[in-house]
Order: sequence, then structure tokens, then C-alpha cells
Amino acid sequence: MKYIIILISILLLACNTAEKTPQTPYVMVLGVAQDAGYPQMNCKKECCKAAWENSKLQKMTSCLAIIDPTKNQQWIIDATPNIKEQLQLLKSKSGTEKIDGVLLTHAHMGHYSGLIHFGREVMGTNNMPVFAMPKMITFLKENGPWSQLVEIENISLRKLKSDSTFSLNKNIKVTPFLVPHRDEFSETVGYKITINEKILLFIPDIDKWEKWETNIVPLIQKVDYAFLDATFYKNGELKRDMSDIPHPFVEESMELFSNLSETDKQKVHFIHFNHTNPLLIEGSASQKEVTEKGFNLAEEGQIFRL
Repeated sequence: MKYIIILISILLLACNTAEKTPQTPYVMVLGVAQDAGYPQMNCKKECCKAAWENSKLQKMTSCLAIIDPTKNQQWIIDATPNIKEQLQLLKSKSGTEKIDGVLLTHAHMGHYSGLIHFGREVMGTNNMPVFAMPKMITFLKENGPWSQLVEIENISLRKLKSDSTFSLNKNIKVTPFLVPHRDEFSETVGYKITINEKILLFIPDIDKWEKWETNIVPLIQKVDYAFLDATFYKNGELKRDMSDIPHPFVEESMELFSNLSETDKQKVHFIHFNHTNPLLIEGSASQKEVTEKGFNLAEEGQIFRL
């Protein structure tokens, strides 16, 4: 009987290990907050108070990793201000912080500023592939300090084309697509990640769903996972005119998605939370509302098998 119990324990441990470290390609969440992270710098309001006092409540900037254990390769979507910590989180699950490239969404500070760590002052990488749209590439080439990364070949820019699918390797295909956003310095894209004919949709930033020529509702029905902009929970969250910084309010998104089947609602994982968003507060009424309506909240360290 003793040996049977030991055997069962070993099998359970093996199952748990397999769950944590898949042997086939998968996607991992490395951050869930808006560009400035959580808590936000210099925020002394109630929304950030607990997170300043308890580091376990702090959240990193929105970022996904694509990992292929069969090829020992991994990539990140967006180079955030938290890239140092995020690569350590990646290492804790995949076994290495080495990355084979970065896919950028746009030129807002939380999505590309981490590139600076590839420079000679830190990693001094050699032609790290950085995938970006044409205007984003021009921005990086023509503005310091990013231009130095290009000039001394710390990074190698790879031009993307909207709605044109390319392969990271034979197992993983990626399709960038344009979305409406405040494009001061570059265009903005979301990504479709296709692995084993399953599709993960990633749209961390968009102005409003109705401004997009694509209908998000049937798109959710066609994919397996949808990580969607949840910067603000509702109108009035900030003491300013929120039309100046348009995003789909989570309340608006849930209403728009309300006629989806329960299965399709489960595909939705809200991400990119501003520091004022009550969805960052564990056990909040807003969190409960989202989950009770059938949707999900992205969490750091989560793994999604595709």
C-alpha cells in the first residue's frame, strides 16, 4: 500500500509538472496592466495604495510570450518597461529567458520602450529580430536612442504587412492587422497567433470597437482565445474627458458580447488594465461581475495551450 501511494504521488507530480511546462507550443501571459504598470508612478490615490504597500499586488505591463519547446524558441509581443522582470517570469516556466524576437504593436511607451535593454549598456544583443509595421520601423530608425540599436545592429528590423501571415517557425504563424488607435508615431496592430490550427487573438489597444471596420463579435466566434483591450472599466473612471483617450469600456464590451454563447464568452480574456481599473482589485464587485457574466481576466503567468 505504501508503494502504491508513492507511485500515485509521483504520477500526480508528473501531471502537475506537465501542466506547468507544456511540451508543445503555447502562449504565456507576462503582464496585464496598461503601459505604466500597476501601481502607476506617483499615484497616491486609493486605487494604488494597497499595491504600493504590498508588492504581491503589483502588475506588469501587458505582454504575451509565444513559446515552442519543440524548437527551443520563444518570442514576446511588445517590449515593455517591465521586460527585465518579464523575461525572468518567462524563465520560471520555460527554463530560459533567451528570446528569439519581439513583435511590436505600436509606439506608445508601454509597448516598445523595453527595446532599450537590447543596447550595449545592458544585453548588447546581436541582430535581435524586431517585427514591426512600416511607420513603426521608420520611427525606430529616425529617432534616438532607438536608431542606435539599428545602427550598431543590436536589433534587426523585420517589416510586417497588415493582414499578411508570416511564420515564426514551421509550427507558429502570425498575422498582424491594423486597428484604430491614437497613432501619433506609428500605426497600431493586433495579432492573430495560429498554432496547430488554433487561433489566439491579441488586441491590447483599440479606440472603440465601432471605429474598427472589422466586427469583433463574429471574430471572437472564429478564434479559440481573445485577449482584448480592457484599459478602463467604465466611463467616469478618470476625472477628465475620457473621449480624449478612447478605449472600449469593459462595460461596453460585455454589453456588445452579451449575445455570445457561453462557450464563446469563455474565449474572452480582458487585459491591459489601467491603474484606476477596479478589475485589478482582487475580489472587487467589478471582477465578480465580469466572471459572473461568463468572461475572464488575464493573469500573469497563465499558460494557454494551442
